[in-house]
Amino acid sequence: MEVDEIIQYLSQVEAIYVYLIIFAIAYIENIFPPSPSDVIVVFGGSMVALGKANFIASVFSAALGGLFGFITMYVIGRWFGRRILEKGKIKFIPLDKLHKVEGWFRKYGYGIIIANRFLTGTRAVVAFFAGLSELNLKITSILSFISAVVWNAILLYAGFTMGRNWQHIIEHLKIYGIVVTLIVLLTVIIWSVKILVNKKRSRNDA
Repeated sequence: MEVDEIIQYLSQVEAIYVYLIIFAIAYIENIFPPSPSDVIVVFGGSMVALGKANFIASVFSAALGGLFGFITMYVIGRWFGRRILEKGKIKFIPLDKLHKVEGWFRKYGYGIIIANRFLTGTRAVVAFFAGLSELNLKITSILSFISAVVWNAILLYAGFTMGRNWQHIIEHLKIYGIVVTLIVLLTVIIWSVKILVNKKRSRNDA
């Protein structure tokens, strides 16, 4: 189902179905990114403005969907993550660097989880490595839920304030997504270069 079809459907159904679809889309995004969950949540804010949905219920539908999606990827990372990496499914992390990634994630992981919902396109990866690094599930779940509540409340409020003109928010989300993606890519590049430089130095010192 395309985004336009989902939006058209939401505009015609009762509030309970709006909440269920917001929950489902938010859940799916954590498993199969990218998905249009942010767009749907913004539209949900427009539905609130039109009196067809409740703000609090919409926020918690999106946050719970994100939380359950996060937990699903966490479990996959914890139970099957190492096996997935050993089979080369995630090619940008060599096996010999896996322990460094885990150590780095254990050190900064909880901070990343707090920012998780604001990192478009990387949410599934964060949850996966949280599980792989065996971060405390209770703490990660609480932090993920708080992050999801704040992010989705912002999106819903934006859609609410714009009402029928909610589509204008989408352009800002696209720009935001591009900027965040560039920052993440730049960070990965710097991290990769640092690894290569350290590896070269180790060879020269040997």
